Amino acid sequence: MAGPRVDDIYDQVKAMAVSFHLRPGDRLNEVALSKELGVSRTPLREALNRLVAEHLFDFRPGLGFFCRPLDPQSVFDLFELRQIIESAAARIACTKASDKDLQTLRDELYTTGIDIAGLTVEEAVSRDEDFHLGIARLSGNEELVQTLTRINERIRYIRWVSMSLDRVQRSKDEHKRVMQALMDRDADEAARVLGAHISKRMDQVQDAVRHGISSIYMEGSEDISARIIEEAQG
Repeated sequence: MAGPRVDDIYDQVKAMAVSFHLRPGDRLNEVALSKELGVSRTPLREALNRLVAEHLFDFRPGLGFFCRPLDPQSVFDLFELRQIIESAAARIACTKASDKDLQTLRDELYTTGIDIAGLTVEEAVSRDEDFHLGIARLSGNEELVQTLTRINERIRYIRWVSMSLDRVQRSKDEHKRVMQALMDRDADEAARVLGAHISKRMDQVQDAVRHGISSIYMEGSEDISARIIEEAQG
């Protein structure tokens, strides 16, 4: 019985960390959190140790657990790593994916991933992640998929911020170009377009981090994730 209980706590605390419901850099109050979740501290600590291993929390001996900082360099490094991994996934997918699997991904993109006007930022980012993970799965490399999943969790909040600031039309057009390159099995073009689509300059990351921190401390992270995506501009 202990395993599923710890897994449930892990999922709840991870969701709080990914969304920065727990403020970046703050020391975690284990007593208060255990009361909030209605759990004892032993399974909570086990869940927290798992999240430390995933770099969603820090542990400092003698001081306890700390929420991960929202640091521009770390965020930039994660976007850079994501770009490398996804570009490689696109190249592999062009070689290994079946025609049927490529068509299925294309159908899913046009059914659920293109028209995101009227969705919340959280919903739109979730759809975007699904498309990118779909490409990664077509590589047939499960380690690559799991690594990308963990990266997505660590940058999800900044992606919410970026989605609320970016022009959606550009993202939609790039998704179409990536999908077409995959259908054409043009590995160079797929990797090029996908890499450019993911790439972030340091000044863009710094701007997103500033907006993100402002939202966390002034309004709460829910303010950004609940914003509605407006009709895309041409």
